[in-house]
Amino acid sequence: YTILSKVHSDRNVYPSAGVLFVHVLEREYFKGEFPPYPKPGEISNDPITFNTNLMGYPDRPGWLRYIQRTPYSDGVLYGSPTVENVGKPTIIEITAYNRRTFETARHNLIINIMSAEDFPLPYQAEFFIRNMNVEEMLASEVLGDFLGAVKNVWQPERLNAINITSALDRGGRVPLPINDMKEGVYVMVGADVPFSSCLREVENPQNQLRCSQEMEPVITCDKKFRTQFHIDWCKISLVDNTKQVSTFQEVVRGEGILPDGGEYKPPSDTLKSRDYYSDFLITLAVPSAIALVLFLILAYIMCCRREGVEKRNMQTPDIQLVHHSAIQKSTKELRDMSKNREIAWPLSTLPVFHPVTGEIVPPLHSDTYDNTSMPLMQTQQ
Repeated sequence: YTILSKVHSDRNVYPSAGVLFVHVLEREYFKGEFPPYPKPGEISNDPITFNTNLMGYPDRPGWLRYIQRTPYSDGVLYGSPTVENVGKPTIIEITAYNRRTFETARHNLIINIMSAEDFPLPYQAEFFIRNMNVEEMLASEVLGDFLGAVKNVWQPERLNAINITSALDRGGRVPLPINDMKEGVYVMVGADVPFSSCLREVENPQNQLRCSQEMEPVITCDKKFRTQFHIDWCKISLVDNTKQVSTFQEVVRGEGILPDGGEYKPPSDTLKSRDYYSDFLITLAVPSAIALVLFLILAYIMCCRREGVEKRNMQTPDIQLVHHSAIQKSTKELRDMSKNREIAWPLSTLPVFHPVTGEIVPPLHSDTYDNTSMPLMQTQQ
């Protein structure tokens, strides 16, 4: 049901269609591809990351996924090949990046998908395991323990793991980093016999009511999983392909395989030259021309359309001009007469403080003194 192998240059693998395929990219192997540490004898623990893509394309096939938690952990390729890819060799380019020396190493993985004789298995069940991450579930011993527990409660003759999907790929949220919380994983298995009575207990009205109230249903065989796997029985999906009817399914889910969007068609290497002269005219010339026209119109209005004094006088009645002229002449005469008057300067304009001592100084002349011709400012000795 699973293939675990160590990568080699141009490695050939032969997975079966509709059966879970797992391929581990081990960091220990790629460490030999990079130069050792400067000091001899030191243990090499370089951070290594992997990039996987279909040869000639930027991404992997729709059925193949890849995961690597940290640069210090192994990478894992996993997925469930489809029947449409049977007989077509799929070449996956694996590029390893050494994050310390920035060097790379490339290997090819040739996947030859074979047709499974005992597939498809008509009875499929999908379990949601809450206390597991996808890379933990992909380990051979953990997946083997889970299939063993399923086989004990189902009792089939043939049992295969069909697919494994992270809960994050189903719209789940990233868990908080407290209490060692896990993101959860969906595991789909297939068998050749109908579902056991234990698995069908989720169809009971009492259990369905408890699920609707967000309570755990009562399942008799839950203790066979509880020691290692915490299963959410409200999210279990039982599919009988012989009847094409889902016996219990909250949401109709697929097999976790991404839909085929067709082949990637990159743009042409030869691009046609483009003339930007029209864009220049539209962007700069047209706004500049409009601004110039507006400036000329405003200049004509402000400079060439002024009425002036002569036009104002021509439009004003004669009697009004005579009155205005008489008022201006009288005002001018009054101003000339006010300039020739000689009056006594007020005492407030005379100095009352000594310029040196600051003491109060009496006026220079008495009140009876004729000061009509006294200048405003006294000559300072």
